[in-house]
Amino acid sequence: MKRTAFILSAAALLSAGCGTAPDRYAALCAAQPFDMPALAAPEIPDRTLSVADCGGDATGRTLSTEAFARAVEQLSEQGGGRLVVPQGVWYTGPIVLESNIELHLEKGAVILFSEDKNLYPLVETSFEGYDNTRRCQSPISARGARNIAITGHGVIDGNGEYWRPLKQEKAPSGVWRRVTARGGVYKRPTYWFPSAQALRGDSVSDMNVPRHFTTEAEWASVKDFLRPVMVSLIDCDNILLQGVIFQNSPAWNIHPLKCRNLIVDRITVRNPSYAQNGDGLDIESCSNVLVLDSQFDVGDDGICLKSGKDADGRRRARPTENVVVEGCTVFAGHGGFVVGSEMSGGVRNVAVSRCQFVGTDVGLRFKSRRGRGGVVENIYVSDVTMTDIATEPLLFNLFYGGKSAVETLEAGGGERAAAEVPAVDETTPVFRSIHIDGLVCRNARRALYFNGIPEMPISDITLRNMTVSARLGGEMTYCEGIKFDNVKIDVAEGEKLILHSCTNVSGEVETTD
Repeated sequence: MKRTAFILSAAALLSAGCGTAPDRYAALCAAQPFDMPALAAPEIPDRTLSVADCGGDATGRTLSTEAFARAVEQLSEQGGGRLVVPQGVWYTGPIVLESNIELHLEKGAVILFSEDKNLYPLVETSFEGYDNTRRCQSPISARGARNIAITGHGVIDGNGEYWRPLKQEKAPSGVWRRVTARGGVYKRPTYWFPSAQALRGDSVSDMNVPRHFTTEAEWASVKDFLRPVMVSLIDCDNILLQGVIFQNSPAWNIHPLKCRNLIVDRITVRNPSYAQNGDGLDIESCSNVLVLDSQFDVGDDGICLKSGKDADGRRRARPTENVVVEGCTVFAGHGGFVVGSEMSGGVRNVAVSRCQFVGTDVGLRFKSRRGRGGVVENIYVSDVTMTDIATEPLLFNLFYGGKSAVETLEAGGGERAAAEVPAVDETTPVFRSIHIDGLVCRNARRALYFNGIPEMPISDITLRNMTVSARLGGEMTYCEGIKFDNVKIDVAEGEKLILHSCTNVSGEVETTD
């Protein structure tokens, strides 16, 4: 394995003469502490076509669904090119991208997806780590495509408010009144669903997925519940997302699944803080990924790495690997940078640097549980800063139960290991080789929290050059091979750090002078 001082920053690469994006991308790949192939933006044929020239309506008064489809078809027949979306509001149903096509939004362009659920038929896909499920067709999708891009300066809006359930305690009062005035039904007086069909889907589901359905009729009976991710990219190669604002998704915002060679550069991802399952970027079973200089302000996890859930993920056996996250900012979100909990196919070779998490529930969040299996290893985090973290700047929870860290805290805390320890097998999650060098956090509830499992402790942990101020000290349970080096924790209450059943601990935790 290559040895470097973790990661060269984008600014350092530019000052070293890597001024163009292709040079920058390749240099970032070469600078990692693991072997990673050089990435470059997809090559799109030099050909343009405007959606306006295909009959699109820039006023947003009529649907432009057919215009987008005609534009994609014409470009595809010619070998590809740039589909230009000019200034205006383009109200539309689903858009399906094909190989060698770039969807380019000019300044002032807004693609607004229709709230009419009849425009989004059920399709076979994967969600929440389960394969062979059904969801409504995503507003933007591609499957098996090569050389695709979404670029520019405009906004892509999924109109997610018409799809999502809503909890009164999370939403502003004005939003609650406006949304519930449309009708719908209630699971309880403070929990609203858009329709009876959506509520029924919730009642028969496990983590948002009906697991016992065997017929298409059963899936159709809860169609309203099967909210799509806004951007679904499945089994695609050579992808660029650059410059665009992605917002207001029905479920997750952007979901690359089983993709290779993905570059996410200077995008903005937004969802209301109350958006249920309103994740920002969920990278699942993908390899060779750059996430650079992007901003996230969302209702669930900000930047999240996944690889399938339980038996489905282990059978897929596609780890998420060779991932670089650099220069990103996460505001609201359940976690800033997250691994799991669907990580049964493994996550490895990940570098996170020069990121800032401002007001997130958790800064660095790693989550799994018994039954998942999978190995998470070779994680390198450097030079991250955090402020106003609702729970912990650094969290490993191997007893994840489906709730956010804040919800878990409000419910009385996390689960602990039982007296009976199960045998290690393929369902045992493994977290090892975690290296953090350079973390500053001001104003957290707790300094850090590692909640491991006795049969497979979290292992080979390096915490170096960390300064954390928190109300409570850190706590680590079932960890081995912990190395502290220049770690300072200031707390308002209690001890700096409490260790439970931890072995092979070296170094000390200090307080600042």
